[in-house]
Amino acid sequence: MERPNAWKKYSAEQLDALHYLCEGYKSYISENKTERECCAAAVTMAEEAGYANLSERIASGEPLKAGDKVYAVNRGKSLMLLHMGTEPLTAGVNILGAHIDSPRLDVKQDPVEEKNELVTLDTHYYGGVKKYQWVTMPLAIHGVVAKKDGSVVNVVIGEDEADPVFCITDLLPHLGAQQMSKKASEVIEGEMLDVLVGNRPLVIEEGAEKDEDAEKSPVKAGVIAILKDTLGIEEEDLLSAELEIVPAGAARDLGLDRSMILGYGQDDRVCAYTSLIAQLDCETPARTAVCLLVDKEEIGSVGATGMTSHFFEDAMAEVLELAGETGPLALRRCLANSNMLSSDVSAGFDPTFASVFEPKNSCYLGHGLTFNKYTGSRGKGGSNDADAEYVATIRRVMDEGGVSWQTAELGKVDAGGGGTIAYILATYGMNVIDCGVPVLSMHAPWETTSKADVYEAYRGYQEFLKLA
Repeated sequence: MERPNAWKKYSAEQLDALHYLCEGYKSYISENKTERECCAAAVTMAEEAGYANLSERIASGEPLKAGDKVYAVNRGKSLMLLHMGTEPLTAGVNILGAHIDSPRLDVKQDPVEEKNELVTLDTHYYGGVKKYQWVTMPLAIHGVVAKKDGSVVNVVIGEDEADPVFCITDLLPHLGAQQMSKKASEVIEGEMLDVLVGNRPLVIEEGAEKDEDAEKSPVKAGVIAILKDTLGIEEEDLLSAELEIVPAGAARDLGLDRSMILGYGQDDRVCAYTSLIAQLDCETPARTAVCLLVDKEEIGSVGATGMTSHFFEDAMAEVLELAGETGPLALRRCLANSNMLSSDVSAGFDPTFASVFEPKNSCYLGHGLTFNKYTGSRGKGGSNDADAEYVATIRRVMDEGGVSWQTAELGKVDAGGGGTIAYILATYGMNVIDCGVPVLSMHAPWETTSKADVYEAYRGYQEFLKLA
């Protein structure tokens, strides 16, 4: 059941809409490379679209009614947007859920080290990465440093043309015979992912107070002095920092035909952005529309800002209270009667690595939004397996909306596997299916998507929010 290429159907007006959406998307992933940045940018966009802070509505006690729009933020790293519908909340809501964390390198708490007059930052990789992919490329530092006085310093270094960039060094091929004999997983080991940040020693003025640390590690002292002068932070402040090492530079058009996008963090910000825009563009729906942008999916959806936290459940309880649908039973009914699209990317068929794909159960760039009935591995382990009735409903919604869509599984049976947040929401008894954009080079520092699939994801998410 081959699905047609979406590019063949577009009118001039649709192509204009496609390019407008994709330009906004490229800007979003270029300017926001951490979950904090993605969340803050989404809040700004939501407020511009008329969304109010849920905490303020709770404080005022003002009831929620059809057409009202509110948002709730969890520790600056995850977000819920809600647009009240005309039907009771206990009839269920329509949920778009995506994650805004991406594979990266996290700076350790005590990271600064000088060896042979080279200063590096120690890192610990986050999520599933091929470590060898991160060496020798330009890198940037994004994140926050929290100081003991309660202030928080935002850090972005390496994105402006005037900024320095950073890198992880690699061994030259002339000396790399032993290295090249290793397995790919061992060519670069985790503790070798040290980010090079300095080489110039601090010059101590004659007659200045003696500083044994600076004399022992003068290049490190120079780096610390720069951090203090430019950011106002001491080395000890790094103990309470969240600094992420990410590829430097903006997302770019890919291909002579500019049909694709090459950028960092497209898993899963391509689905997060299209879900967000679909939510913001939603007219007052019949069923309440919800968009969830969450953290920690790449490491199991754990912690206070992951999908396994009670943030969503607690926020929905507050919404039900303000809507006059009170009590724990109302919350349970609301969640059990809800529908969800777990908006996460899928592995696009790559002819270079065709051996791990099963062609007729794969998704292809340019053929539209992809639905994965199940994910998981080793006999669907760890997956949410959507039921046939819900799949049929989604087919109808997409076809009636003229959305280009396809189905896929994550490679051949026993070739590998993966998971999403779908199974977590399914524990409430709601309908859930995975769907998202096909990606090439998933989890690499630079990933590839088709602009047509980005556009069809947005259109598909729009149609889903209309589901009554």
